[in-house]
Amino acid sequence: MKKILGMLLVSIALMQSGVAQDGDTKGFDKSKLFIGGNLGLAFGTYTVVNISPQVGYHFTPMFAAGAGLNYSYYGYTDLNYTNYKQSYAGVNIFGRIYPIRQFFIQAQPEVNYIWGSETYAANGQYQPIYKIPTQFVPSLLLGGGAAIPAGRGAIVISVLYDVIQNFWSPYRNQAVYGLGYNIGF
Repeated sequence: MKKILGMLLVSIALMQSGVAQDGDTKGFDKSKLFIGGNLGLAFGTYTVVNISPQVGYHFTPMFAAGAGLNYSYYGYTDLNYTNYKQSYAGVNIFGRIYPIRQFFIQAQPEVNYIWGSETYAANGQYQPIYKIPTQFVPSLLLGGGAAIPAGRGAIVISVLYDVIQNFWSPYRNQAVYGLGYNIGF
């Protein structure tokens, strides 16, 4: 945990140094604001719903930061009539450094609140098997991507990885691929 906090502090320090190098002190400029996020839906054997809006601000041409919310639901019923449901709701902050205008490196600490259950259908009624312990789960997503200008915004492609790897993390043992659109760039 100390290593993770150390990495987070170094990331924040690097981001702050990028802001400090730009002598622009004009105040808030709404043209530097961007909004976007992800929306995911899947229906069939598995049901997945994900809503993750984000808002950010370009402090300098090389540095942007912002915050977001997220909600995810995962559910499925297998052939043995076992019904599994799990939900996450959380908040995040993010920082992006653009070494080249279209490419960025991103750090995104977040915390998710989880809940869910597993039940079994017996005699037409679902019987509880297991209840997922409700808890707050930390994640630290690190990675990068590209923001490809398109229209009045940008198509954003990213690959992130949760370096904390909490057992209950929604990102455990896998890369997190993102594809979205930001209004504003």
